[in-house]
Amino acid sequence: MPKSLNTSHLSHIDCPGGGQVWVDGTTLYVGHMRPPSGTSIYDISDPRNPRQIARIDVPDGWHSHKVRVQNGIMIVNHERFGQNAPEFGGGLGIYDVSRPAEPKLISKWRTAGKGVHRYDFDGHHAYISPTAEGYIGNITMTLDLSDPVNPREVGRWWVPGQWQAGGEEYPWDPAWPTPRCHHPLRLGDRMYVSYWHHGLFILDVSDLSKPKLISELNTSLAFPHPTHTCLPMPQTLKGRKIMVVADEDVAKLYPAPPAFAWIYDITDERTPVPISTFQVEGIDTTGEPQPPMTGCHQPSERFKGSIIPFAWFAQGLRLVDIADPFAPKEVGHFLPDVPEGAQRASSNDVTIDDRGIIYLVDRVHGVDIIETSVFG
Repeated sequence: MPKSLNTSHLSHIDCPGGGQVWVDGTTLYVGHMRPPSGTSIYDISDPRNPRQIARIDVPDGWHSHKVRVQNGIMIVNHERFGQNAPEFGGGLGIYDVSRPAEPKLISKWRTAGKGVHRYDFDGHHAYISPTAEGYIGNITMTLDLSDPVNPREVGRWWVPGQWQAGGEEYPWDPAWPTPRCHHPLRLGDRMYVSYWHHGLFILDVSDLSKPKLISELNTSLAFPHPTHTCLPMPQTLKGRKIMVVADEDVAKLYPAPPAFAWIYDITDERTPVPISTFQVEGIDTTGEPQPPMTGCHQPSERFKGSIIPFAWFAQGLRLVDIADPFAPKEVGHFLPDVPEGAQRASSNDVTIDDRGIIYLVDRVHGVDIIETSVFG
């Protein structure tokens, strides 16, 4: 397979591996995978010559591998990473980045247990996946950050059985993985929630303080990969409401071929229906199971039209056009170099900027900045 299709490499940032990349204007934010590296900030006004302008570290035993920015506010996660974590505390770090080269901590929102994993942020509310006092596993929560000095919980939702302190009976076999909200994504008055091996949920959040279940679906019995992301399309495609669902190629319930992406018709949101799937051509889906992190990971939560960039672990960047959601097709790709000391690439997250330039972070090392012709 050629290294690239309809893409060209602009530059590479030599930096520790990361969990998420995000662009605000001409500033790139990288959330790193391993301490002491927390968040790095780069000036990308010239994407061929990115320039680091700030860095925030975290103590050993914690990581800060997710980052989102809106309206001059940056939020980063604090999540336990290892067994011997010092007293730092899980939650969210909230920063003023109106001057990106001079990030200033505004406040820290704390939660019990391991901390916060992934989240959505619209500049006013953060839709997060924290552990919380009295609950088993991660739940869904909304924070009001309109006053970033004093973050305020607006509402929460959980799978019945998680609220141990409330006396809820735990209904699952102990051998089944603990419920874990991976992250919620909001579109309008709906929230689309990935819940790892407990599947996906669509919630009515017209009243953010009282989320209401609309529907749920779990494919983990037949396909043993955890549900990672539920990405709704803002426009109809072929006259249908569409949701892209990425399963992550890790933590499989039993040995199986690599994970892939699903396309769901949610025109009747009470009954999500899978109408197609996408897997990278050339991956063996019928033979012996392959190592974890061979298949799918994460679609970009920013995209143009019907073309969605994906971080596909060892398969690098994949540009997938779902204009016809019944027949998704790859229209471009880029295979990054293997980081030094690794056996293969591990593309973990991807985003785009307003120019259509793509930013692909490897969980082991480095960020690649890529141009493409497919966005037009």
